[in-house]
Amino acid sequence: MIHPTTRRTFLHRAALATTALSASRVLGANETVRVAAIGLGGQGMGNAKRMAKVPGVEIAYLCDADTAQLDKAKVAFPNAKTTQDLRHVMDDKSIDAVIVSTGNHWHVLASIWACQAGKDVYVEKPISHNIWEGRQLVAAARKYNRIVQGGTQQRSDPFHDELKAYLDGGTLGAMKYVRCNHYGMRATIGKRQTPITPPTSVDYNLWLGPAQDVPILRERFHYDWHWNWNTGNGELGNWGPHILDDLRNVVFRDKISLPKRVLAGGGRLGWNDAGETPNTHFLYYDTGVVPVIMDVHNLPRQKGMKAPDVYRRRRSSAFLIIECEGGYYAGGRGGGSAHDPAGKVIQKFKGDGGATHAANFIAAVRSRKSSDLKAEIEQIHFSSAWCHLGNISWRLGQMADLDEAKARLKDFQPWQEVIEDLPAHLTANEVTLKPGDLRVGPILEIDAEKETFIGSSATPEALALLKREYRAGFVVPETV
Repeated sequence: MIHPTTRRTFLHRAALATTALSASRVLGANETVRVAAIGLGGQGMGNAKRMAKVPGVEIAYLCDADTAQLDKAKVAFPNAKTTQDLRHVMDDKSIDAVIVSTGNHWHVLASIWACQAGKDVYVEKPISHNIWEGRQLVAAARKYNRIVQGGTQQRSDPFHDELKAYLDGGTLGAMKYVRCNHYGMRATIGKRQTPITPPTSVDYNLWLGPAQDVPILRERFHYDWHWNWNTGNGELGNWGPHILDDLRNVVFRDKISLPKRVLAGGGRLGWNDAGETPNTHFLYYDTGVVPVIMDVHNLPRQKGMKAPDVYRRRRSSAFLIIECEGGYYAGGRGGGSAHDPAGKVIQKFKGDGGATHAANFIAAVRSRKSSDLKAEIEQIHFSSAWCHLGNISWRLGQMADLDEAKARLKDFQPWQEVIEDLPAHLTANEVTLKPGDLRVGPILEIDAEKETFIGSSATPEALALLKREYRAGFVVPETV
C-alpha cells in the first residue's frame, strides 16, 4: 500500500517555504558549491559527472528512489551522503543546489521544493510534465530569488551567436519556413498480460511522487516511463525541448513565447505495445511570423537497418532546417552548415554541443544573477510548453486517413510534404497503415500571455490537459 506524505512532512514543507531566503548559504567567490544529484539514471549520472568537473563543485548528496541506482552512483561519488527520499535533501542546509534528473512527472515538484528550501536548481528537460506546473516553477524561482537553469545545454553552444549573425547578414535571404526533425530509433516496449512488479530496490511511493498509481504493463520498469502519459511526454517531450529551444533561440530570438496555433497528427505505428505516446508525430506551429513544421519518427530508415530516417527533400537528418529565399541552413547539436539553393555548402559552423552549460549554471549560482544563465527557467518553460501543446493536439485527435490529414492544411505545402513522405517511410519498415492507426488533432488556438486555449479550442478536454491530477501528498501547489 502506498502511503502519502504525512501531515508533519507537509507542515515542514510549508515552514521551509517561509524561510527559504534565510536557509540559503551566501557563497564566497572561492567557496565550494555543494550539489545534490536527484535522480541517478543514465542522464542523472551524466549530469552529476559533468557538474562535478566544474571547478569548485562537490557532489555532496545522492538521491534516488531506487537503491540499486544509489549503489552505482556511490562508486563514482564515494564521499556523498545518500537517501531515497528527496525531502531529506531539502532539509540539509549545507546543500546549495540540486540537479533534478528524475522522471518528467517529478521535475516541477522537486524543483519547487528546492526553491522553497533556499536551493538553486538545474532541472532536466522538459522542465515540466504539463504547461500549468511549468509556470508554477517559474513563479517559485521568482518568489524565492533562486537560480534555476533548464537542461537544454545547446543554449550554451557559442556557435549559435555566430549563426544568428550569419542569418542576420542576409546571405540566405528571408526565411520562408522552418523544418524541425528528430529521427531517433526506438524499440517496442512490449505489453505484459499482468502489471509489472517494481524492483524490490525501489521505494515505489517515492518513485511515483505526483503521478497516479496505475498498472504498468510495459516490460521494463526504468526509462520506458517516457512512453506513458502518467509519467512521460513521449518523444516530442524528450527531444523536442532541445530542438524547439534551438528554434526559439536561433530563429525567433526568444521573442515568441508560444505559437498562435498548433496542429498535430501521427500514431504509434507498427507497434502493438503498452506505449501510449506516438512514435510518428508531425506538427505545425503557426507563430505569426515564420511557420514551423516538425517531424518525429522512432522507426528506422528501413526495417532491420541500424540507421535513422532522413528528411527526404534535403536528404538530411539535421534537427533544424531553416528554409530561406536564397538557400537553407541545416544543423543540430554542435554545428551545422549553410547551403545555396542547389545544396552546395557555402558556410560551416562548428560548436561544442553546449559543453559549458554546467559551468554556466555554477557561475550564475555564484553571481546570484539569473541574467547570467544561458537557459533561464522561463525560456525553457516556453520551449517545453511547445512540446506539451503538440502532444495535446495529438491526444485530442480523431482517426483520419492520409488524405484527411493533408486536407487540414491543404494550402501549406510543407504540411503536405510531411504527410506525403509517410507512406514511403512505413513501407520501408514493412508497416501497413490500417484504419484507425493515424490520428489528427484539432488546430488549437492559444493565448500566449495567459498560456491557455481560446475560442472554440477552449474545450473542457483541451483545458484539462494543461494540468494534471496530482497524487495526494505530492501536489504541485496552487500558491508556491
